[in-house]
Amino acid sequence: MSTAIQPSAPHVADSHDLIRVQGARVNNLKDVSVEIPKRRLTVFTGVSGSGKSSLVFGTIAAESQRMINETYSAFVQGFMPTLARPEVDLLDGLTTAIIVDQERMGANSRSTVGTATDANAMLRILFSRLGQPHIGSPNAYSFNVPSVKATGAITVERGAGRTKTEKATFTRLGGMCPRCEGMGAVTDIDLSALYDDSLSLNEGAITIPGYSMEGWYGRIFRGCGYFDPDKPISKYTKREQHDLLHREATKIKVDGINLTYAGLIPSIQKSFLSKDIDALQPHIRAFVERAVTFTTCPDCAGTRLSKEARSSKIKGKNIADVCAMQISDLAAWVRGIEGSSVTPLLAGLQHLLDSFEEIGLGYLSLDRPSGTLSGGEAQRTKMIRHLGSSLTDVTYVFDEPTIGLHPHDIQRMNELLLQLRDKGNTVLVVEHKPEAIAIADHVVDLGPGAGTDGGTVCYEGTLDGLRASGTITGRHLDDRAALKETVRTPTGKLEIRGATANNLHDVDVDVPLGVLVVVTGVAGSGKSSLVRGSIPAGAGVVSIDQGAIRGSRRSNPATYTGLLDPIRKAFAKANGVKPALFSANSEGACPSCNGAGVIYTDLGMMAGVAAPCEDCEGKRFQASVLEYRFGGRDISEVLAMSVTEAEKFFGAGEARTPAAHAILDRLADVGLGYLSLGQPLTTLSGGERQRLKLATHMAEKGGVYVLDEPTTGLHLADVEQLLGLLDRLVDAGKSVIVIEHHQAVMAHADWIIDLGPGAGHDGGRIVFEGTPADLVATRSTLTGEHLAAYVGR
Repeated sequence: MSTAIQPSAPHVADSHDLIRVQGARVNNLKDVSVEIPKRRLTVFTGVSGSGKSSLVFGTIAAESQRMINETYSAFVQGFMPTLARPEVDLLDGLTTAIIVDQERMGANSRSTVGTATDANAMLRILFSRLGQPHIGSPNAYSFNVPSVKATGAITVERGAGRTKTEKATFTRLGGMCPRCEGMGAVTDIDLSALYDDSLSLNEGAITIPGYSMEGWYGRIFRGCGYFDPDKPISKYTKREQHDLLHREATKIKVDGINLTYAGLIPSIQKSFLSKDIDALQPHIRAFVERAVTFTTCPDCAGTRLSKEARSSKIKGKNIADVCAMQISDLAAWVRGIEGSSVTPLLAGLQHLLDSFEEIGLGYLSLDRPSGTLSGGEAQRTKMIRHLGSSLTDVTYVFDEPTIGLHPHDIQRMNELLLQLRDKGNTVLVVEHKPEAIAIADHVVDLGPGAGTDGGTVCYEGTLDGLRASGTITGRHLDDRAALKETVRTPTGKLEIRGATANNLHDVDVDVPLGVLVVVTGVAGSGKSSLVRGSIPAGAGVVSIDQGAIRGSRRSNPATYTGLLDPIRKAFAKANGVKPALFSANSEGACPSCNGAGVIYTDLGMMAGVAAPCEDCEGKRFQASVLEYRFGGRDISEVLAMSVTEAEKFFGAGEARTPAAHAILDRLADVGLGYLSLGQPLTTLSGGERQRLKLATHMAEKGGVYVLDEPTTGLHLADVEQLLGLLDRLVDAGKSVIVIEHHQAVMAHADWIIDLGPGAGHDGGRIVFEGTPADLVATRSTLTGEHLAAYVGR
């Protein structure tokens, strides 16, 4: 007897197919409620500052990470970062979140692409097994491990309770070059840049940034007893000079407090030279460039490795040689290695190197310092460990993964995102590029504006629905910039001859001046090497890179742009008091919260609590300071103004302040009119920070402006405003050179210089010079093909 199989009811476990967010109020979100489908690719769109990152990173990803942390014991949580619960009524259906953001990789100068991705670790094991001559364990090939030799007494047991003490010597071979200590470069420090030897310490002889005799350093120098702080440095004995400059870290006691004294040179090496120079604050970087000369280590020739590590080879190459190879070439070299004893290791290394190529980073080398990677390269490097992962039902969160990618490379990135989705993962992407939005299964558009004008969901649904929705994103989704009918005539030219930096092949090119020049090419083709290497920032050249602006929660647009200085002076002059009173980081600060506006309560392993200061009510200033007024407003009211309001306030009437008005004009010019002057920098989006930096650099006097991907983090609507700004610069007689992948900027150019044809050693050549119209007409390069498709030719 046969029985028909009855269709079973859906299992209750299959009903959890949505991530539900209700009442999200993080940053500028206004009670946002949204349902996101799991195991689908959802793209979040909206103008820069509309609340995309607040919803995706600040709410969904942050709560997922916080809940995972809470599964550990209280003891373990004490060693982990404490995360506050996002301000949201309900979060349901969360899965483990893996965040792949644009944060630059560690600025430690010992970190390279190889050390950051485990490739170096695998190569070290490979050389310790197959390298000839055999020199030791994997540590013998690591430039971060020094060789150690120790001699001492050991106790040997002889049986029946008898022991014997013997002298023994231990040696551990490391791969670090002893001359440069694994840095690849040796430093020569100009002592005259550290101090003025005609003065005593108490007279302010030391000229190193941050080394003031009024703070802790003064207490240490006066109390250490190694020298007389009232004696001019030129009269120091050899012993005193050695202690001032070279003494290693030594514990001392000053006024009953345990402190550490170290000479100036060890202190500089630890606090300044151990970091990537490009990651230092501008005034410290200027000091380092003035005081320190870097030269390639003569012993290791910049490889960072000891002579023993360089002597061990596989197929005629040592570990330094293979780390210097382009990754695509290294992958081919690894395929040719045979050795049954290391088969699993070779398979893992091969997969890792193939992932680099798959993600479009095959042009890098493993010895490239990780601090020199762009934001887009760093993000893709972090993605590598997730490709081929066996994890499923995970939420992957990406922040503009197409940044730094040529239109040709975006298709490859799209395929990788779809590959992650097709394995059963939820993929959430914050994105502005129409080519990346096009692959979305679900779109959430936030807006309608930025800052206080944003923070609401304007549209939720399919891509076709977004086009018809009438939102800012929907209206601009199919925008295409037209080619210029006429281009400007150059007023001169900048000759570059024999450029060979990085992968450039003896490049000769004339860069027109007095026009808008756009330098294009696939990622890794040599654009930055050509422009930055041949047109260094300096006399008459203003260079604006992609580096993130840094600032604590005390920093805001007013402090970052220098706007607060003229405002403080204007308040001080009007009221006959000191300018320092009008700084929340100085004398005018509320004593209860030290000018922070909030009181932070540390709850140990629990998330700390920030409550508005009851004394100043979050205004950050003393009550007596708020009694001083300028133009009818106190300082806290001025800092609460938006840029647009402040522009009117300081532009006319009794509050007219030309210096402040000029800075506010530049902020409005880059589309930041909605920002409040006192808004903490930590709450700004990536696009807002990019434009804030652009506005600050616009104040610098120069005839040539070099911009590296200024459209980073900008919405399609914001790109139009940027083009207007670039036009105004050129019309004012400036020369503007832009490194860019965005087709709207290419179409708007007067002249295009295209590098290629490929990346790494397959690039580094000029493949086109001319107008955008000529590039579209010939379609001779990848850039030409994509630009032609973009403008509909």
